Amino acid sequence: MNRREARKNAFFLVFQMGFNEKDEFEQMKELFFEQKEQEVKKEEKEFILKEAEGTKEHLTEIDDIISKKSKKWAKERISKVDIAILRLAIYEIYFSEEIPLSVAINEAVELAKEFGTDESPTFVNGILGSIASENKQ
Repeated sequence: MNRREARKNAFFLVFQMGFNEKDEFEQMKELFFEQKEQEVKKEEKEFILKEAEGTKEHLTEIDDIISKKSKKWAKERISKVDIAILRLAIYEIYFSEEIPLSVAINEAVELAKEFGTDESPTFVNGILGSIASENKQ
């Protein structure tokens, strides 16, 4: 599994968080890895968990950023797929030192193309582009 596939798996976990109670996260992680058809290597699992757990840990801050950047859209109106993609990307941008800004944005847009609606890539890119221009200042 390459880094893109590992990130996709982290996205799946972050997406599932939107449907479960916070105290169910440990069980959700266990089930997620038990149900994988192919074995997940130790370093891949560590990356997936670091991304998903980091997103969960900073969820309040991340959601505040999403709310500020999506001025025309209340967070509740944004699709669960787009929210999960944005949460993961914003975690990578603000809280992960190992993921470059351009990689976080590009990977988020690719996830939006694969799992979102026709409008998702543009929406995700717009929100993250706004964050990127803010971070360059």
